Amino acid sequence: MRQRIPPRLWRWAGACLLVALLTLLLAAGLGGKGTLGLSSHSPGDQTSVTAEARLQHAFEARRDDFWIEASGRVVRVLPDDLDGSRHQRIIVALDTGQTLLIAHNIDLAPRIESLEPGSHLGFRGEYVWNARGGVIHWTHHDPGGDRLGGWLEYRGRRYR
Repeated sequence: MRQRIPPRLWRWAGACLLVALLTLLLAAGLGGKGTLGLSSHSPGDQTSVTAEARLQHAFEARRDDFWIEASGRVVRVLPDDLDGSRHQRIIVALDTGQTLLIAHNIDLAPRIESLEPGSHLGFRGEYVWNARGGVIHWTHHDPGGDRLGGWLEYRGRRYR
């Protein structure tokens, strides 16, 4: 003789399944606001897409305020920004053709003295959208110790 499952149990099981599915969809679709590339916090779940392609997508969608770890080729080293906290300013080009301004706080991290156009520069920092491709900042340690912070990597050395 088959035992009948009460409707209340079916509703409970259905609600649990719905919550589990919504949780999975939310985790896959949002990815959180934070790091793109090799760690969590990406705009969408695009794990097979390169960090450079994710930056291009973020630029096109005008999305910002997330952490990214990527690299590019130095196009130009600009004069330092001396207004407020001092920043070393570097323009890098990604493989996608997008250019970014790296604003590296040299009051909190060492300056890269021998930086040359054409060389490779790795970076971890926070992306901020602008019409010229975007800005990467927070390429230094967190003086408050609340965040992991960022860095620049040049010729095998990390500047944080």
